[in-house]
Amino acid sequence: MLALVSPAAALAQEVPVAEPAPQEGSVDEPADVDLHDRRVDYQGRIVVTAAGLRQLDLLAGTSVIEGAELQRNLDGQLGEVLAGEAGVSASGFAPGASRPILRGFSGERVKVLVDGIGAIDASNTSDDHAVSIDPLTAESIEVLRGPAVLLYGSQAIGGAVNVIDKRIPRRMPADGAAHFDLLAGADTASDMREIGASADVPLADGLVGHVDGAWRKTDDLEIPGYAVSPLLRADLLADAAQEEAEGHPDEPAELREAAGARGILSNSASETWSTNAGVALFRGDSNMGVSFGIYDTFYGVPARPGAGHAHGEEEDEAGGEEEHGGEDVRIGLRQYRADFRGDIDLGAGLFDRLNLRAGYSDYTHTEFEGDEIGTVFDVSGIEARMQLVQNPLGALRGSVGAQYYARDFDAVGAEAFIAPNRTEQIALFALQEYGNGPIQIEGSLRFEDTAVDAPSLGLERQFTIWSFAGGLAWEGRRTFRAGVNLSRVARAPAAEELFSNGPHIATQAFEIGNPDLVAERSWGAEAYARGRLGDTEFSVAAFRNWFDDYIYLARTGGEADGLPVFAFRQQDATYTGFEAALTHGLHDDGALRIETDLKAEYVRARLADGSNVPRIPPLGLSAALSAETRQFDLRGEIEWYDAQNRTAAFETPTDGYALVNASLVFRPWEGNDAVRLMLKADNLFDVTARRATSFTKDYIPLAGRNVTISLRASI
Repeated sequence: MLALVSPAAALAQEVPVAEPAPQEGSVDEPADVDLHDRRVDYQGRIVVTAAGLRQLDLLAGTSVIEGAELQRNLDGQLGEVLAGEAGVSASGFAPGASRPILRGFSGERVKVLVDGIGAIDASNTSDDHAVSIDPLTAESIEVLRGPAVLLYGSQAIGGAVNVIDKRIPRRMPADGAAHFDLLAGADTASDMREIGASADVPLADGLVGHVDGAWRKTDDLEIPGYAVSPLLRADLLADAAQEEAEGHPDEPAELREAAGARGILSNSASETWSTNAGVALFRGDSNMGVSFGIYDTFYGVPARPGAGHAHGEEEDEAGGEEEHGGEDVRIGLRQYRADFRGDIDLGAGLFDRLNLRAGYSDYTHTEFEGDEIGTVFDVSGIEARMQLVQNPLGALRGSVGAQYYARDFDAVGAEAFIAPNRTEQIALFALQEYGNGPIQIEGSLRFEDTAVDAPSLGLERQFTIWSFAGGLAWEGRRTFRAGVNLSRVARAPAAEELFSNGPHIATQAFEIGNPDLVAERSWGAEAYARGRLGDTEFSVAAFRNWFDDYIYLARTGGEADGLPVFAFRQQDATYTGFEAALTHGLHDDGALRIETDLKAEYVRARLADGSNVPRIPPLGLSAALSAETRQFDLRGEIEWYDAQNRTAAFETPTDGYALVNASLVFRPWEGNDAVRLMLKADNLFDVTARRATSFTKDYIPLAGRNVTISLRASI
């Protein structure tokens, strides 16, 4: 999606450099710029200097969120930050855990990255596990919709989200002066308080250091009406009447209390802090750096009302099965992370640059049931990638590279539903583009060998897969580009899909894996067009994916240990959809600029047996009107989502809803974006809204009316 973007970021604003380049994508750029004025960045992006958009055309749906947009959408969870983008939703499991969903794909099909390297946490394991990335320290966020598997591995078959921060400094500060950033905010719906700061300091000739820290605390979330959905509320009241008729004295009151809970989402508070420190050395056109960081969060997971209530007692009397529920579940998560980045100038030979990137993570995730430790998840892993960027050879440009990934996963406790396991992956890949004229041809190839072992089960699986894609693009003489892409991509099953078998109290589900799963494969087709015509910028993409052996988690209708059973299954599936965005300038006289933003998205996903893929987002539309002056920005928007009645078996449908939001930005120094004060109001009419993509939509609605104030300063 093409967008007008500010060069500033929400917290980690780009440090001014000694020789500043023109700002990409600024509103001062001429409307008619030849798209041939661009450079290829084969770290996985093509930089289109006419629009300031980093874009690999094999991934037609790519957008960058930064500056005022990032500050306006800022949230403690990455999924919530991106949920307003076209083609993007969020898992919304709880206020403290929400992962991005791209084109209806989630979990093991969307890879979350830090500067091109995986987060290496347990957020892919289950929706209740938070992503170990603090958006408060992000400089920008890239959203890659489509087969990002070609760049980042088979766990990105549906797309990738790449968070860019400055934990390893990216440039030397201008004039040898230190650079500081600050962001602070508060809101009303959760009584949120947050503050973050970063500093970039020259240490010696060509050597720069970075340090940042952030803290965020919320109370239980305010919601508009009942916590539970109408269907669940009716079930709870019916169960209460049945318990009363059977002469049970306590259960009816508890069930009626759960059915009547409203106004506050119990056990949804959170507290998060993070810190990073790094250093980088710059010599000529090369640089190299390292960093170390800590991410820590503690958050509540609201319980499903009535879970294990009606059946648990009967099963306990009949056969002694364990009953779950009653105790608040909270999750404590801490990650220690080390990173390395190198960008080496190789001169004028066959290869122009050598790009190196590596990350190591030591992650612990503890699920508490009341004051007792339930399950502890330990993850340690490393990911490394190397790319050789070619010098242009006539009209041929590209890169080749290799990637290595290893993860050790261990779960300890009475409810350790996944056996200890190790995943190891080795990959080779190539990206190539040919053509300097209006027609360009692009191609990509990736080989990947994945081993997944669970020694305690005596199981070992090996997957050797190939993925490839090709694209044909046409560029107009001005700022217009259109093309088609075809892809054949594959994904190895994850350890969680293979080896899960047991109760997971945080999700209140009994999860069953399938060790006989085969690799998931997909043919994909995509057509896109984007550009700028006068005062209008637009981007539209339509796609279809044909899956062989699609892996999905479905509720079976059975119960075990007083919990509903969810099993990983496999059959063919199709995904069909589109996303579109348009920005049109209505007025611009130099002192006042008025523009409108329109967005639309739709996904239809079906299994081969004619049933629906679970938890798919509905049709979504949004419209915004903004006015900008040198000192004030005013914006109003409406987000509308259709009802989702195309649900899987045992899945709750969701009603449609519309959210009205508004924001006001004030710059104390006219025309200077170094200090920005923002006042924002979301869900102005206090509407009850439930995300169709959420496992917990029955009993965790979105926040009610929420007023947020935030201050960003950069000096």
